[in-house]
Amino acid sequence: MNGPQDLGGRMGFGPVAPEADEPLFHAEWEARVLGITLCCGALGHWTLDESRHARESLPWTDYLSFSYYRIWLTALIALLERHGEITAEELAGAAPRPGLRPERRLPAERVPQVLASGGPTDREGAAEPRFDIGAQVRARNLQPPGHIRMPGYVRGCVGRVEARHGAHVFPDTNAHGGGEQPQHLYTVVFEGRALWGPDGDPALTVSADLWESYLEPA
Repeated sequence: MNGPQDLGGRMGFGPVAPEADEPLFHAEWEARVLGITLCCGALGHWTLDESRHARESLPWTDYLSFSYYRIWLTALIALLERHGEITAEELAGAAPRPGLRPERRLPAERVPQVLASGGPTDREGAAEPRFDIGAQVRARNLQPPGHIRMPGYVRGCVGRVEARHGAHVFPDTNAHGGGEQPQHLYTVVFEGRALWGPDGDPALTVSADLWESYLEPA
């Protein structure tokens, strides 16, 4: 889907303005949202890809006006409702019910371990990679209604395979309960003029990590 998160290459949003000495959190509640998100993820109802898709599925007006962690919190509430851990009545103030998976509770002492281990997505067993390093490829013009990790501005453009990273979980299926279905992942480099036409900066290149099914020979 063409969600509000896909801002790369779009005009009208102004320059990126990094904040000097930016703190990890701008308010105490943001740290709590991160902690609650980790604990709820440990319940095992959804994958990392489903949670990312939930954030990217927010209405455009909300996504573009909310702060980073308000986006996280809003998507988390949607996930908890979708998987039956909370109800609209509870959100409105009704007495909370017991959780569905108390055995999956994440104790505080395990949080550092969970954070350190991350969520590796590399997998063994996929077929041989279709493209060699240096191969010229075209990013397919895919417009699926569901999750996709290919930036909109590279679709239909020709680039060159710069690196291969082995097989990784395919987020497009994993976000919708279709399983991991690992595919080979490539870094593809595009020239500026291939992306933005003759007015593009001839000295500019953009590298994008793209799954194999996003690509075709060019």
